[in-house]
Amino acid sequence: MWGKGGRLVERRTAGWIEEEVAKLLKLKAQLGPDEGKQKFVLKTPKGTRDYSPRQMAVREKVFDVIISCFKRHGAEVIDTPVFELKETLTGKYGEDSKLIYDLKDQGGELLSLRYDLTVPFARYLAMNKLTNIKRYHIAKVYRRDNPAMTRGRYREFYQCDFDIAGQFDPMIPDAECLKIMCEILSSLQIGDFLVKVNDRRILDGMFAICGVPDSKFRTICSSVDKLDKVSWEEVKNEMVGEKGLAPEVADRIGDYVQQHGGVSLVEQLLQDPELSQNKQALEGLGDLKLLFEYLILLGIADKISFDLSLARGLDYYTGVIYEAVLLQSPAQAGEEPLGVGSVAAGGRYDGLVGMFDPKGRKVPCVGLSIGVERIFSIVEQRLEALEEKVRTTETQVLVASAQKKLLEERLKLVSELWDAGIKAELLYKKNPKLLNQLQYCEEAGIPLVAIIGEQELKDGVIKLRSVASREEVDIRREDLVEEIKRRTSEPLCTC
Repeated sequence: MWGKGGRLVERRTAGWIEEEVAKLLKLKAQLGPDEGKQKFVLKTPKGTRDYSPRQMAVREKVFDVIISCFKRHGAEVIDTPVFELKETLTGKYGEDSKLIYDLKDQGGELLSLRYDLTVPFARYLAMNKLTNIKRYHIAKVYRRDNPAMTRGRYREFYQCDFDIAGQFDPMIPDAECLKIMCEILSSLQIGDFLVKVNDRRILDGMFAICGVPDSKFRTICSSVDKLDKVSWEEVKNEMVGEKGLAPEVADRIGDYVQQHGGVSLVEQLLQDPELSQNKQALEGLGDLKLLFEYLILLGIADKISFDLSLARGLDYYTGVIYEAVLLQSPAQAGEEPLGVGSVAAGGRYDGLVGMFDPKGRKVPCVGLSIGVERIFSIVEQRLEALEEKVRTTETQVLVASAQKKLLEERLKLVSELWDAGIKAELLYKKNPKLLNQLQYCEEAGIPLVAIIGEQELKDGVIKLRSVASREEVDIRREDLVEEIKRRTSEPLCTC
């Protein structure tokens, strides 16, 4: 076949193969690197985290406490989209606006992830022309922040909000919001706490008499709000060095914002020769005095402190503002307890709904937000320290068998229990050992075992075993549902 020209044919064939390989390599280069061989990093995005069943069990318990309190006070629940039109959120948060997550153009709409639940609520009121509602909303919000997850700061986290919208007599809704805050923090048993209270009108009046230009009110307010984290000297340096405030003006502000106390401080400031001459400050002080009267009646005045350093950096607050901080026990007798972090906050924002209403109609609003991420961290740490076991399911009974070849009977019984509303499980094996079934109950915290055996089937009974006491009793099959309900009628503890 090759004959005299065999070598020529061989060389031509080899050349053709080389050309084809070169073409393939060129195509491969155009396609880019082999994605399948690239190292893939398994991680959650910065500022986010996964939650294990144990952590979710703790979260559910915390949410249950919060939601039951909101409902006890007559709130309805609403929900809003996770993203809003960018213009809805723009200009509502002051210096924090830079933390809003903007999304790419979506079909001609510029969108942003919601920063909080308050601005969407105001938009909801204006859109639906509502002038009166008491609502709660629990959902995730997003901050393009530099996360410090060890301190409970995330880019994605839950907020639990309660708000009262409507025209009511002064300070009655505000007092109820503070009562709700105290009820929730007391119920969660996360330690001693103090609720700091102030009023934006008092702050604005104070800035005016101290000589702060109107244009700098909000930015100076933002600086004052840092006093719970840094010293007065650092705050003053920011006001003077970064924000151009005269040193003597900053010193005058310092004389006021380092004061805190109770209703006696309110009365003292009502006599202040300069502050009492400012209309805004006078209104704010008058309302705070009334608020303290209501707080005494609600039994929480001992948890409240009038604190002139509290500013709340968000632009939309117009009146009373408040923030709850956990207290660290003093190192030595006679020292004051130290605040170790905010766990709830809120205030009055009477102008926000009007910013969305075409006719500028205002709907007065007051509300609060529970800082659940920090609370979750505290509860988790406490459980770790106590080495407490956390139940991750609410299963009331395991349907078990004492002998082999009873899978059909187990399936019949577990189906009966499910249909009756009983939380029940069975192991997914045809012939599981009884010891393995009992061990599963102990590991999962399941309180009862319904055991089927050949003799029990003949007698028409089920052996009901208490996992904790190991006591067993025969129950007629028709009475089993009621007996399980009776034994598990106490609320199932999740931790």
